[in-house]
Amino acid sequence: MIDHVGFAVTDYQKGKEFFAKALAPLGYTVAVDMPEYKVVGFGANGVTDFWVAEDMAPRGAHLSFKADSKEAVDAFHAAAIEAGATDNGAPGYREMYSPSYYGAFIHDPDGHNIEAVWYDTSKT
Repeated sequence: MIDHVGFAVTDYQKGKEFFAKALAPLGYTVAVDMPEYKVVGFGANGVTDFWVAEDMAPRGAHLSFKADSKEAVDAFHAAAIEAGATDNGAPGYREMYSPSYYGAFIHDPDGHNIEAVWYDTSKT
């Protein structure tokens, strides 16, 4: 299951303004804004599932898969590295996103940022 998707933009502010206007009719608003990282997340119905980031360029896309457990996130990371990916963030909690956010990040052979995430309900 897809958890969220991210796109690279060449200009964080322009990308933020564009998607804020373009996605408004669909019920999306700015849900998380991290200008210090040039990243903004958009969401609807309490779910932040679309991100744009200037610092992802020129890599292109970010795709996050929802995992069923912490162990599944760990296994994803290990399997991806074994399959030829490069590490982009070992499994661990990412409290800057949420106290319950446990994720792992890799770059696939084409450089895309791929992630697995599990939400630890004991930390909410």
